[in-house]
Amino acid sequence: MADAQNPVGLLGIEFTEFASPDSDFMHQTFIDFGFSMTHKAKGSDIFYYNQNDIHFLLNRKHDGFGLQFAKDHGPSICSMGWRVENAEFAFNEAVRRGAKAADPTQTDLPYPAIYGIGDSLIYFIEPSTQMLKNEFDALAEPLLVQEKGFMEVDHLTNNVYKGTMAHWADFYKNIFGFTEVRYFDINGAKTGLQSYALRSPDGSFCIPINEGKDDDKNQIDEYLQEYKGPGVQHLAFRSRDILDSLDAMEGTAIKTLDIIDSYYEEVFDRVPGITEDPKRIKHHQVLVDGDDSGYLLQIFTRNLFGPIFIEIIQRKNNLGFGEGNFQALFESIELDQQRRGVL
Repeated sequence: MADAQNPVGLLGIEFTEFASPDSDFMHQTFIDFGFSMTHKAKGSDIFYYNQNDIHFLLNRKHDGFGLQFAKDHGPSICSMGWRVENAEFAFNEAVRRGAKAADPTQTDLPYPAIYGIGDSLIYFIEPSTQMLKNEFDALAEPLLVQEKGFMEVDHLTNNVYKGTMAHWADFYKNIFGFTEVRYFDINGAKTGLQSYALRSPDGSFCIPINEGKDDDKNQIDEYLQEYKGPGVQHLAFRSRDILDSLDAMEGTAIKTLDIIDSYYEEVFDRVPGITEDPKRIKHHQVLVDGDDSGYLLQIFTRNLFGPIFIEIIQRKNNLGFGEGNFQALFESIELDQQRRGVL
């Protein structure tokens, strides 16, 4: 219910929309992650993929907002749909609070929308809208694949230009009622970043916001240069069993970051009480972090869609972001940057 803490009545993420000049590669990657393709937008080349409560759209239109966004940014996340109690109310309240309205004649989907990070779109969708029933047709020959244990979007991370992190934090706070839950200041061997982590007012997902430090060789500014602006750096899929998910992904084209060898020399002492098999954790190069409340397991792919990658996370009574892994992760990303000749 919309109130002072949740002014637009936000209920969670309905979908994430992708666009790319090479949509065949995106399609295959979704399949490799265990998403089935089941529906197509009425009269439009926008395809729907699903795994549990994760919903993707792949925009293959030859005109419109998604195509132009992909031309501007390359492989990209051009929009998201956010669930709200009342779409028209949410749209009007967001605009009243300072959001920029999107012209409905310039969008690809029939929902009220505002401009979000990097002029991507945030659509407002009511649970009762039944998007698939009203705006999509079931495919005569759906592509059904075995799911791989991914349950929902845990968080999505935004990368922004230096000096604008507070501006974007205020965007989410003032318009939607997000609250700040963490602040990070991370230094690698050669570069660094700062990050705010914000939680949605309904508690269903988080948005960390990153900006780089020092010179423009850091991973955040590399993203901004390749993406040609701010945007979503990665989505985190929550897995019911991360090791089973990774077993199911073996043999696909999806590659994960290499973790420095010394990481596993001390991690099981730093985070005691892990019930999963340490050998399987090390085999898959999964990162582990925890505190008195519990622990989490996480892993990051290499860049998949332009500079966008995917995080896989399993939570065992822990709501953190793997703070104890930040140094190892940052160094691993720097190693990947060196491998690609950036550093």
